[in-house]
Amino acid sequence: MHRQLGLTDGELGDIEELLGREPTELELAMYAVMWSEHCSYKSSSVHLRRFPTEAPWVLVGPGEGAGVIDVGDGLAVAIRIESHNHPSAVEPYQGAATGVGGIIRDIFSMGARPIALMDPLRFGSLDDARTRYLFEGVVSGISGYGNAVGVPTVGGEVVFDDCYRENPLVNVLCLGLLPIERLVLARAEGAGKLAVLLGSSTGRDGIGGASVLASAGFEEGSEAKRPSVQVGDPFEEKRLIEACLALLDAGLATGVQDLGAAGLSCAASETAAKGGAGMDVDVARVARREPGMNPVELLTSESQERMLAIVEPKHLDEVLALCERWEIRATVVGRVTDTGRFRVFDGLFDAVGVAGTNPPLPSHSLDSADVKPSPSDPLAAPLADLPCESLGNGPMYTRPISPPADQATLNAADPWESLAENFGPGTDCSDDLLALLATPTIADKSWVWRQYDHQLFLNTVVGPGGDAAVLRLKGTSKALALATDGKGRFCRLDPRTGGRLVVLEAARNVACAGAEPRALVNCLNFGNPEHPEVMWQFREVVEGISEACEALGIPVVGGNVSFYNESRGADIDPTPVVGVVGLIERLDGVPPILRTIEREHLVVLGTTRAELGGSEWAAVVHGLDGGMPPVADLDDARRLHSFVSELVAGRSVGGVHDCADGGLAVTLAEMAFGSGIGFTVTPEADVAAAAWCFSESANRVVVSVDARPLPHFLRRAEEAGVHAVDLGTASGDRLIIDGVIDVGLADAECVWREAIPNALGASATAE
Repeated sequence: MHRQLGLTDGELGDIEELLGREPTELELAMYAVMWSEHCSYKSSSVHLRRFPTEAPWVLVGPGEGAGVIDVGDGLAVAIRIESHNHPSAVEPYQGAATGVGGIIRDIFSMGARPIALMDPLRFGSLDDARTRYLFEGVVSGISGYGNAVGVPTVGGEVVFDDCYRENPLVNVLCLGLLPIERLVLARAEGAGKLAVLLGSSTGRDGIGGASVLASAGFEEGSEAKRPSVQVGDPFEEKRLIEACLALLDAGLATGVQDLGAAGLSCAASETAAKGGAGMDVDVARVARREPGMNPVELLTSESQERMLAIVEPKHLDEVLALCERWEIRATVVGRVTDTGRFRVFDGLFDAVGVAGTNPPLPSHSLDSADVKPSPSDPLAAPLADLPCESLGNGPMYTRPISPPADQATLNAADPWESLAENFGPGTDCSDDLLALLATPTIADKSWVWRQYDHQLFLNTVVGPGGDAAVLRLKGTSKALALATDGKGRFCRLDPRTGGRLVVLEAARNVACAGAEPRALVNCLNFGNPEHPEVMWQFREVVEGISEACEALGIPVVGGNVSFYNESRGADIDPTPVVGVVGLIERLDGVPPILRTIEREHLVVLGTTRAELGGSEWAAVVHGLDGGMPPVADLDDARRLHSFVSELVAGRSVGGVHDCADGGLAVTLAEMAFGSGIGFTVTPEADVAAAAWCFSESANRVVVSVDARPLPHFLRRAEEAGVHAVDLGTASGDRLIIDGVIDVGLADAECVWREAIPNALGASATAE
């Protein structure tokens, strides 16, 4: 039976040694979900210690429901990112919707009001009918839940690559705001306190979700796992948000925990273990929506919209009254003990309860002699009795590590060596630019974000489509900038460099909004950890992220690991996705956005090299996916980010855009689309013109600068140690790169805007 639950023979032996006996059916099920890869991080935790996690402004780091940072003025920000990859592959609408619901609960469990969502997504090619079904279902699930629950989706990214064809990546980030004094941790401290289950009743949806869907290989026939996908109710979640925040404002709860992966078994045992306490749970008290549910189902169900609050008995009546006011169910299901044990009973509370309390509560300690297990009192015999901390202290593996056998061959296949022959001096690259603009990864994503309400709360200053979302902090002069980024292809070529590059891009996007990065969260999406090459990729990516964070002074305050992401029997490309939140000390208006301005000069900050490895141009347009990724110079990045954020904050530039996918030609085109004004520029002479257009060299930003202060601007860049080149000016209705590209602005924009709707068979004006 233990193998069916995902436990190995060795893990069963460890459980038997911990308990000194064979586990009961319920105990075995709880260990299975709690020791699953998704919950225990048993393959990754040995490497995750490498992340830098401290800074003076960090209030809560990794290991809690969300990371929390101090942003001044008595305010704090909670931030977290999670994956719902496997559920979304089985049932895209509910998989994505419940991913949104779960991440929102992580945020308000800290005492924060959720104010923004971002959705970094990965799919296969849109020429595949199933991919189109998954894409449309996931986007619909995110919009359906986010819009209904009342939290704006303000940005994200969508990438299309065949390595994700059968295994889409659905990562969701949520950010929340709280007064510092409302910060609460999931702790069950103080024997006699009550564990109150809030929200929806418990059903069979989501049973085994963590272990079944996210902690094992994903193979053909996965449709049979459909019952493991949870079903969400955003309107219940909205009531739950308001009720929980009201409980915390009134001081009626000392700890709050989301019921996510592993359900009640995780929430109850984890809060007790963190508080150094024990917990007794009575499954008879768990409200259920289906008849005949057994204790295993009740303890491991991942039904949505449920929270566990720790409250003092004297406050119970107030808690129940408040919950009734918000029309949410509240039931006492447990009591904190000083035993250090996690025990589960069936009907015990009612058996020893006292009259006149609704619901009845135990009149004395559950550890007193008359309620200890005995043959004459089968009702009091626990269905489970184990050390609290043992559920959360799962096995820790140091998996075998080795690079892929073909890694050296892959890296030696520099695409520019193949492309240079066909793209010599004077070669017209206009068609290549149009081909890039038509690739779904680069194409306009408004088909996606028009389905999201990104103006809820009226905090959104810059929404989807920009380098970073910008959210004002009402009542202050401050604002937050938020960006997510990931580049699986770079990480496949060189995982350590790729890890560095993903941090640099997200931090660069935040800098383009005029913000200073303050914290990073990561969602690490990888293949099968039992494959040595996957663990090598994982270790190297963690090292790269850590190095970049240390160099830029960005603490890692939380994250998530998603293993067993496989497509058609092959591991996906290693795909770390990071979210960076930055602080704008003073927001005086909308920051400069990606646009060209008539007669202003376009200046590229940073150095362009013939770095085509992993680029969209080489890999997607020409099918050359080898080589090395761009250099990730951390010192250059630090100087560039500081200079760019200073320029934006000082209103020294009229337009700004990070240079990334597609290279400078795409960056300049996107700026032109933002304003309807074309450009004429000259490529730098020290790089072959085609390579200059499409190289994805890191640490580059294009800015629009007025002609009069241009000489002073270039001197400032030199003094800041930032390479800067005046490329030319914005004007007219064509996109012209001298000697390389000449296309009509309207034609290029049409290709860019219609690519995704056309691929889906939709109208270009679909809402």
